[in-house]
Amino acid sequence: MADIPPNQTIYVQNLYEKLPKEELRKAMYAMFSQFGKILDVVALKTLRMRGQAWVVFADVAAATNAKNTMQGFPFFEKPLRIQFARSKSDAVAKLDGSYKPDKERSKKSAAARETLIKRSEGKRAPAPPNKILFAQNLPEASTSQMLTLLFNQYPGFLEVRMIEARPGIAFIEFDSDLSATTAMSGLQNFKITPERAMLLSYAKQ
Repeated sequence: MADIPPNQTIYVQNLYEKLPKEELRKAMYAMFSQFGKILDVVALKTLRMRGQAWVVFADVAAATNAKNTMQGFPFFEKPLRIQFARSKSDAVAKLDGSYKPDKERSKKSAAARETLIKRSEGKRAPAPPNKILFAQNLPEASTSQMLTLLFNQYPGFLEVRMIEARPGIAFIEFDSDLSATTAMSGLQNFKITPERAMLLSYAKQ
């Protein structure tokens, strides 16, 4: 069987089947957005289509890098199996208007969420610079492995700590205040998903 030629859409298999569709989409955005602009993620909830997703990138180079880098990456202890979609239409055909209502609702909810966050941030005095960052507004499907992929690109990264009872937040430790500050500058408001930007601050000690 001939290899499928590179294109902007990757087909991801062997995913954790019990993850709800929207959480799976958020997890795919969180894992793959580091490689380039994602146009959409398609995950269907039918029994036959569980455990798989299509990630549509803006360009072929990003899709190729994502496929090569994340091949075999353990996601919920299952290695990802990634190949290029048979054609762009594999995913694009599934996008014809199906997510527009969701996107409109998510834009409104995201705007409301950001307003609430800004209000709460204004009431709280910021912690002084230190080597531990506090990340919030993360998708509930975020894992320490995903965040490690993001923060590991910055010098001095040590570890990610997440609290099981508090999804949506994490602590990221570096070897110095300077390393933590550099990472915060680079990843502040990084969009884990198109609707959700990560908020970083210094952890209170």
